[in-house]
Amino acid sequence: MPDTQLDMDHLTGALRRETVKKNVAAIHISGKLTLLQRKLSNVLLLNAYDALTSAATHTIDARTLAMMVGYNSNDFDTLRASLRALAETVAEWDMLDEQGRQEWGVSSLLSFAKLKSGVCEYAYSPALAQKLYDPKIYALINVHIQRNFSSGHGLALYENCYRFVRTGSTGWLTLDVFRKLMGVDGSDYYTSFKHLNAKIIKPAVAEVNKSSDIVIEPEFRKKGRSVTDIRFRIKPNPQMAMFEIDDSDGVRNLTVYKTLRKQGVSDRLARQWIAEHGEDYVQQKLDYVKGQGGVKSTVGYLSAALRDDYETPDVEIDRAHSPEVLAAMKQREAEKAKEDQEYEARAAERTERARKLSVVESLVSRRNPTQRDADKRLFMSTLSDELDREHFRQHGWRSGLNANAIFDFWEELEPGAFQ
Repeated sequence: MPDTQLDMDHLTGALRRETVKKNVAAIHISGKLTLLQRKLSNVLLLNAYDALTSAATHTIDARTLAMMVGYNSNDFDTLRASLRALAETVAEWDMLDEQGRQEWGVSSLLSFAKLKSGVCEYAYSPALAQKLYDPKIYALINVHIQRNFSSGHGLALYENCYRFVRTGSTGWLTLDVFRKLMGVDGSDYYTSFKHLNAKIIKPAVAEVNKSSDIVIEPEFRKKGRSVTDIRFRIKPNPQMAMFEIDDSDGVRNLTVYKTLRKQGVSDRLARQWIAEHGEDYVQQKLDYVKGQGGVKSTVGYLSAALRDDYETPDVEIDRAHSPEVLAAMKQREAEKAKEDQEYEARAAERTERARKLSVVESLVSRRNPTQRDADKRLFMSTLSDELDREHFRQHGWRSGLNANAIFDFWEELEPGAFQ
């Protein structure tokens, strides 16, 4: 699987749809999948969707699969392991049929998968294919958004919340059901609400709010002093436009984009502004800011101009007679500039973290089984906190709680690995 990324123009059919209709029942079954396995599951379903009930098997080029998942490794061992996990994962649904009768069923998530000559061929059981294809009950999973996630729990929570965005709430879930959805129902450690909240709920909520097109807020219901149920309030993320940008539209070739970049605006922010406001509006504000002179923070001032729709008045205002207005504008500029800097810093941090986690996956995949066991035991011996140790037992090298320690461990084991 080559490291080269494909351009979206090379994708056809279902893969260009960017979203996949995913049956509610199917969303509930893969809580214990790793982040990579969960992404693979969505991409394979997206690829197969148009012929889900009419074709016995489906195929996808391994290079295309790598691009859609955002996985840049040429190591087929990890891909094989992930496909094996999907075939070994049990899908279970419990829902009403068209006549209102209760229907329960179980199936492996993939009935088979194989890799041959750089092509992945796979299939779903007929019963599961019908459930996945049912258009009456589905959630739209945006494959571009899922690439922003760096934890399986965050993506699992996003999938289980997104389909309720129109109703505004997931409804109440017992903690036992919620643990199952997050894939931690088999751990005694997470029977404690304190541990569940600190290590699963709070980090997953934070990632959904930072990395997706929805914003969620957990609410809890108690019986006595014990928390028994949880639900999530859901609303659209006001920054949703940043996730709808398609680089193949040629945004980077626009004159307004190039002007923004020359003014010090970051690539992501420039594309977001163009997507949100349109090319003409952004150019109008660029012209306005250019005519002001003496602007210390061009990015901050331009952001305020876009947000508050600054316009050049027909009659020039004597600024000396409006010090309050000037002071307020300067304060808004400073505040927005700080917000922009913090946003860019968080985005860079998430990108770097995801990159390092991919490197770790690649390093681990190159080790033989004996070495892998030894690596885990050695790393475990460096953890003194029992909470950290339990999290590593549950999540292995993708343990977000131990991310920095994991990076330090592999840097010492393989100097320069992250360069």
